[in-house]
Amino acid sequence: MDEALTETIRRTGASAGGFHLWDGPEHGLLALVVLCGVPAEVARPWHRISPTASTPVSDAVREDRLVWIGSQEDLAHDYPQAAVSLPYEFCLAAAPLTGRRGPHGALFLLWPAGHARTASLRERDHVSSAARGVARMLDRADGTPAVPEVPRVIPAAPPRAYGGRPPHAAADWVERLPEGALALDLEGRITFVDGTAEALLGRASGHLLGTWPWQSLPWLDAPLVEDRYRAAVLSREPVEFTALRPPDIPLGFQLYPDSSGISVRITRPARHEEGTRPGPPAGAAVPRTGRVHQLLHLAAAMTETVTVRDVVEVVAHQVLPAFGADALVLSAADAGRLRITGHHGYDPATVERLDGLPLDTGLTPAGQVLADGIPAFFRDRGAMARAHPDAPHLSGKQAWAFLPLTISGRPVGCCILSYERPHTFTADERAVLTSLAGLIAQALDRARLHDAAHDLAHGLQQALLPHSLPTLPGLEAAARYLPAGHGMDIGGDFYDVIALDDTTVAAVIGDVQGHNVAAAALMGQVRTAIRAAAGAPPGAVLARTGRLLAGLDTDLLVSCLYAHIDLTSRCATLAAAGHPPPLVHAPGSRPHRVELDPWPLLGVSVDTPCPVTRLELEPGTLLTFYTDGLVEKPTAAGVDAERGTDDLAAVLADHDGADLDDLIEALLRDTGAAAGHRDDIALLLLRL
Repeated sequence: MDEALTETIRRTGASAGGFHLWDGPEHGLLALVVLCGVPAEVARPWHRISPTASTPVSDAVREDRLVWIGSQEDLAHDYPQAAVSLPYEFCLAAAPLTGRRGPHGALFLLWPAGHARTASLRERDHVSSAARGVARMLDRADGTPAVPEVPRVIPAAPPRAYGGRPPHAAADWVERLPEGALALDLEGRITFVDGTAEALLGRASGHLLGTWPWQSLPWLDAPLVEDRYRAAVLSREPVEFTALRPPDIPLGFQLYPDSSGISVRITRPARHEEGTRPGPPAGAAVPRTGRVHQLLHLAAAMTETVTVRDVVEVVAHQVLPAFGADALVLSAADAGRLRITGHHGYDPATVERLDGLPLDTGLTPAGQVLADGIPAFFRDRGAMARAHPDAPHLSGKQAWAFLPLTISGRPVGCCILSYERPHTFTADERAVLTSLAGLIAQALDRARLHDAAHDLAHGLQQALLPHSLPTLPGLEAAARYLPAGHGMDIGGDFYDVIALDDTTVAAVIGDVQGHNVAAAALMGQVRTAIRAAAGAPPGAVLARTGRLLAGLDTDLLVSCLYAHIDLTSRCATLAAAGHPPPLVHAPGSRPHRVELDPWPLLGVSVDTPCPVTRLELEPGTLLTFYTDGLVEKPTAAGVDAERGTDDLAAVLADHDGADLDDLIEALLRDTGAAAGHRDDIALLLLRL
């Protein structure tokens, strides 16, 4: 993958790029595995991305299309959250790595400022071709490549060859100049410093080489400095700023970037350049701009959280890296106790000991911080033991930050960040973490309300779906329902299998318009009406149900597919009202769609009778009924149900004869529905 990435960057003229791959089915996240041309710290907000998030990478994977962002204005318009964390001029392309069984992930590329806002046809072809090549390589690979905790960074360009030119002569030439010369790699570390730069900076080269300027020169630890460095890395354009070396010496810095690093010119201006600001005096506590951008990204991400799990994932993937923490416990106040709603980096035994502590507990600092609303910070185990002797033994952690989560004085919960090594909390960290606690509290409280409403709605829907399918000689049946991946996570998709007698059975699947409690309630009424009419000819069953729906005076429409199956004669009669046709897979043949005569959705007044289709079924034939959420694939032009149905048929062919429950798992996994879906999915399999 490394060679494919560097070759793609070379062919397209991009300045940087990387690959996101699925971070395992248990996570369902897109993880950045390899990066080229920019430091990992700059790309930290995109280290792990939810497939449902609003980012160019997730949109490329979810919609299976090339996403092009031509400018910072385009990024701010289409992806405001990403623009907050990367407020620089560059162009971006993201392309899905679509394999035989769906996307493996995505390729993204960056171009420097000054690139045309519109991609040329040649560039689009190069990017799409490279993505297809990597997808084929991943198809051939044995298993999914390991996803590292942090992305692997590879160099964007080979070292320059100077053709035998004497390096000492070049160094002598630099030393004669009255300006300082400094070189940084793309990670921001100092790789070269001349004597003039040593004198201007007031620091010997031995203390500078291999360090970040804002690390070895505290007076450069300012948002302006690192922000200008990031701008140079991403835009590949020269930038400049003025900083004040203590006590009162202004220095001008000009940064000239390329694909291998940054050359820095240091001068002693006669006066401050207009429009720049000097750096802070020595010892001033100024937050690192990397953390500022990380927290801005967090604030934007928090506004998009819906469930408690979303809040936990955002905190785990954004807050922990920003502050160098290793583990997290997020608990909510519930009936006088602290119930753990999410955790990261703790073993289950420790979580079990911490779960359910009373709000006024003295075992850990959580009770005290909730009582007085003041965060508590412990730099090592000794500091913790002096205040709470038993707390250090609850886990193997070495430092902690306990953040009370309160809203208008009301305790919502507690957020605990912990470290594997002792950690000194600076005044800057304490201030920012205290502010973050309020943001997390708001998001957690909102998410708990959503989850409570979801549990209520989900319980209603489960009560309306069949708890089990009937058992009949000569018939195997299996079904699955997946709620929508957004909103209330509830909708009107339904299925049912009705035993009419010992040798005949009716199968039904349908989809009520909408994703709310009203849709679920109407689904229950439609399912009951179909059960009451079952046994009549399929066309009559749908016609009666349609008349009943019209009498309910609802604005919602319903698609439905009804099948009457005679197990003795192995004959099926089907009728459909605006519903996708089933797939039939007879032994020894390819799965195919059943051609059904169309009839309008239930709820639409129509005078024509409902047409029916008759099928002769061989022993071993599999009937696959599904709702459109399984096969509709988002594209730039809308949705593509045809391609999704073809993918479904291909998976059925690859798993011919499999156990029905295993087959359902394969269908959901290999069509990509298990990883991310935005609509309800109902799936019903019947095998004679």
